[in-house]
Amino acid sequence: MKKVAVIGATGFVGAQVVKELTNRGYAVEAIVRDASKVEQNNNVTAKSIDVNNVAELADGLKGNDAVISTYNAGWTNPNLYHDFLTGSENIEKAVEESGVKRLIVVGGAGSLYTPDNIQIVDTPDFPEAYKPGATAARDYLNKIKENTTLDWTFFSPAIEMNQANVGTRTGAYRTSLETPVFDENGRSILSVEDVAVALVDELEQNNHIRERFTAAY
Repeated sequence: MKKVAVIGATGFVGAQVVKELTNRGYAVEAIVRDASKVEQNNNVTAKSIDVNNVAELADGLKGNDAVISTYNAGWTNPNLYHDFLTGSENIEKAVEESGVKRLIVVGGAGSLYTPDNIQIVDTPDFPEAYKPGATAARDYLNKIKENTTLDWTFFSPAIEMNQANVGTRTGAYRTSLETPVFDENGRSILSVEDVAVALVDELEQNNHIRERFTAAY
């Protein structure tokens, strides 16, 4: 049985990733702020670790076959840009120090490109409330592209991957690298359940080593 560490395992995306992994027979090590919030069982263990404590996180990740980071510094966090970027960089360092080679990171859709070759976060209609987090994720994507040690993958969810799309796991989706995937109605939508499917599929298939990809219906 493969063992996978999920950082942010109690979050919106992280909880679904844990569910998808365990349903496929993986052992999961949940890395969270508060391990008491994790329902532990034969397939899921939990550790309370601050991602900014690189030494402790590296030690906690040892022995896993891969790491999936769904780290989120909190959309209402006034220091979101700094905290997301710093936390993501520290996670990357810790994975390197742990000896684990495979890292899958969940970022944002803001760094995807429009048909005019403009990143979505830079378009005039992009919501100001989401700009710090989206900009941090974009800047971190540029940072992780420099890493030649890890077998990393950066995942940008569909533009509409939110609370409104919860509840459906189809197991079907289409992928792209730098531009959003749109349906026949011109929308880029993917449920969080199918985000988890796409992430675990990538873990198993290794289709996007050292590159970014996105997915939607």
